[in-house]
Amino acid sequence: MAFGRETEANLVDKLRGIASTFSFVAVQSDRIVGHLLFSPVAVAGKCFSNLSILGLAPVAVLPDYQRQGIGSLPIREGLKECVRSGFQAVVVLGNPDFYSRFGFIPASRKSLGCEYDVPNEAFMVLELESGALQDCSGMVKYRSEFSLCE
Repeated sequence: MAFGRETEANLVDKLRGIASTFSFVAVQSDRIVGHLLFSPVAVAGKCFSNLSILGLAPVAVLPDYQRQGIGSLPIREGLKECVRSGFQAVVVLGNPDFYSRFGFIPASRKSLGCEYDVPNEAFMVLELESGALQDCSGMVKYRSEFSLCE
């Protein structure tokens, strides 16, 4: 367990098999040392009905393997797969210094808020398709499985 508790593992188990969910692992010496998941999110507010957005969560790397780029590579590859699959944006809740390296910006700059009470700078978005969020505003809602794992 990269976070020292089973909450994230339980969340991943609950999200497995849901359409438009992508899971990526980092393997070193035949051992899984990192994992990340993209799953569908919705925007409650004003957005195009065909807008496809994913949430990046959870992201986990075993402590002994952190700060070695093991989390970054699957994120980069995962974002490429999201583009290939036709998704227009990805949101993430996390460290702004880390996620800004991939192009994420505060979601508030795109008129999006988070359903959870989190610092404004920690909830970020990346447009995978330029201008996809131009006429979009509202509250990003994660799947119900996220609230069951709090």
